[in-house]
Amino acid sequence: MNTSLKFKAVVFDMDGVITKTALTHAAAWKKMFDEYLLKREKEHGEPFVEFTHAGDYLPYVDGKPRYKGVQSFLESRGIIIPFGDPADDPGTETICGLGNRKNFAFNEVLEKEGVEVYPSTVALLHELKAAGIKLGVASSSKNCKPVLERVDLLDIFDARVDGVVSAELGLHGKPEPDIFTTACDIFGVKYAEAIVVEDAVSGVQAGKKGKFGLTLGIARENNRNELLENGADFVVEDLEEIGGIAGLNELFLKFKK
Repeated sequence: MNTSLKFKAVVFDMDGVITKTALTHAAAWKKMFDEYLLKREKEHGEPFVEFTHAGDYLPYVDGKPRYKGVQSFLESRGIIIPFGDPADDPGTETICGLGNRKNFAFNEVLEKEGVEVYPSTVALLHELKAAGIKLGVASSSKNCKPVLERVDLLDIFDARVDGVVSAELGLHGKPEPDIFTTACDIFGVKYAEAIVVEDAVSGVQAGKKGKFGLTLGIARENNRNELLENGADFVVEDLEEIGGIAGLNELFLKFKK
């Protein structure tokens, strides 16, 4: 391991940080919610107000576990339906049923359009790996493993804590820090010696709560101020701005807790 580096691990979110799937998720959420809201207008006479990216996706859904995202948005609209069961059919009018319908829509788009990565993130991953830094991926998505397999990045990580692992271990989703702290626990690194890289408000909130050495925000949504206000120590629009592993080390030294 490079002894000049003052951090020992980096834990990355996946969607919007490693892979360009954040917008795919957003499109799937909009499709599902707009269809459901139109159905409620027809059946209950509730005026249809479309699901928007800035007004609904970012504050209520982005970065959260799937069912939590459904519940959070519906509560914002004053809609109360049963939670249901994760095995619910996508056509069932429950929190879980709607979440499963969103996942069906996401996988349809994924199958049709494939997955792209952010080259600067991939380059940094390989640089960190070569330097002996522990790498983790922490994602709310239950699709994390197959997505990483598609882009041949699954094996680069020393720990993967995703929606599937969270369900198995009973972890709290973002904005709680569980998925990040669990990744560090797996490879035995203190949280203060680790860096969290996130693009979602709920993710930087988790980084702050977990008292990580550095929480680095990526403003893919023109949301630099929101990320800084909610826990990011430093924000870039793309990881190419930080100057590789040396620049990351400088940021860690500047902001470490």
